[in-house]
Amino acid sequence: MHPSSLAAAQSPQPGGIAGWAVDLVESLGGPGAGLAIALENLFPPLPSEVILPLTGFAAGQGVLSLPSALFWTTLGSVVGAVALYWIGMLLGRRRLYAVWAKMPLVKTSDLEKTEDWFARHGTKAVFFGRMVPVFRSLISVPAGLERMPLPVFLGLTGLGSLIWNSVLVLAGYWLGDRWELVERYVGVLSKVVLGAAVVGLAAWIAVRLRERRTQADDRT
Repeated sequence: MHPSSLAAAQSPQPGGIAGWAVDLVESLGGPGAGLAIALENLFPPLPSEVILPLTGFAAGQGVLSLPSALFWTTLGSVVGAVALYWIGMLLGRRRLYAVWAKMPLVKTSDLEKTEDWFARHGTKAVFFGRMVPVFRSLISVPAGLERMPLPVFLGLTGLGSLIWNSVLVLAGYWLGDRWELVERYVGVLSKVVLGAAVVGLAAWIAVRLRERRTQADDRT
């Protein structure tokens, strides 16, 4: 099928992010899919659960080959992750501690504990983090902050991204014009993960506020 027929193969023609992704894949093929995923890493509001299955659907329509879809989307994931890795590296521990010291409710010991945890579990966090909605982009920043060796980071990110991308691209490939089912179910998972993170943050803030009140009472 000619690339120009991708949008015509869908009824109705998608709009919003999906329509933008269709146009990008139609115009640039595999590199367009890779560019979309690289941007998704840098701007999480661009959801991979839309772009990846839609790219798989495009492969099923002959717009690009399935190996090309997997290669370019995984390359895009790695490129976007490396950009965030360098942001973390450029920020550096000294600047991070300086900013952290000015933030309310947090303690230097919190950051030290986080660093200790990442030193012990950073490789697993980077690998498995690439398969967790919401956190799949954010995990690259602490890897840069902690100066994880770049070859190790690239290997873990590439493998984790290939697994995540393959699942969603193949789902779109096999589901065909029902690829939006992937967005629906993965979107629910993303909301659950985000909701759990918000609840955890709210609980942590409540504990810190309680600690401050207790300390204030002890001083009076």
